[in-house]
Amino acid sequence: MDAAPHPQAAGRLGVTISTRVRDLLARDLPVPERPEPGAVTMRAVDVSVDRGGRRVLHTVSIDVRAGEVLALVGPNGAGKSTLLAALSGDCDVSAGHVELDGHPLDDWTGSEMARRRAVLPQQHTVGFSFTAREVVRMGRTPWARTVAREDDGVAVAEAMDACDVERFAGRPFAALSGGEKARVALARVLCQRTATLLLDEPTAALDLGHQEAVMRLAAERARAGAAVVVVLHDLALAAAYADSVAVLADGGLAAHGTPREVLAEDLLGRVYGHPVEVLTHPRTGAQLVLPRRDD
Repeated sequence: MDAAPHPQAAGRLGVTISTRVRDLLARDLPVPERPEPGAVTMRAVDVSVDRGGRRVLHTVSIDVRAGEVLALVGPNGAGKSTLLAALSGDCDVSAGHVELDGHPLDDWTGSEMARRRAVLPQQHTVGFSFTAREVVRMGRTPWARTVAREDDGVAVAEAMDACDVERFAGRPFAALSGGEKARVALARVLCQRTATLLLDEPTAALDLGHQEAVMRLAAERARAGAAVVVVLHDLALAAAYADSVAVLADGGLAAHGTPREVLAEDLLGRVYGHPVEVLTHPRTGAQLVLPRRDD
């Protein structure tokens, strides 16, 4: 049997271990490298999701690429938000898997994922009486133990300015209108400064001007190298701002390609159960997607 360590030696050993633990905790965590343009930052591989004993997403495979805006469109119940939740790790998949930066989601801790992807949910709730500025600053939490914490002040200010929320920065989040809450929540996501953004219906509660502003921000982030996935109901916004569009129907992927490839009258008419017109703007040449009204 080994002899017990001398009390002084045991004390020195305890100090050494404590010092190592302290140094480990004090050490800056690594900052993820920014992906190259076109690199796959997230990937769904044959992903299926069951809810309430019913399959709501069927073997969907899709890549999310740096430098692109990917719009998920389709009618209510098509599986758009479910696919986004599967990508973000916010819902369990029943089959298949999701990869983030080349590794299955299960390989990452929550903090590691939060330094690689930011998520904007449909519902914006805060449990305590935080101000709008404090909610935005929450987006910097994943970077607290990294060198990126030095950018906190600039990141908060830029995100609030971009989302036009500085003028009510000191107001309680709970006292804001639905549209104001949506913009503050988006500012939090932008403030996180991740390589991938997952946005679930970011324009739903916004007026026309702010809808356009949000989609311009999404496009700007993509041009700066981020991968952006956005769930949209407005097909005109998808046509105007997305680099690629995934059309979902009945929990499956009905089509995936550029807006001009997939936003076609026959496909959209079948998916939405209503005739659609796809026109070319006479002045700008932009693609316009409208419901057909024959009366």
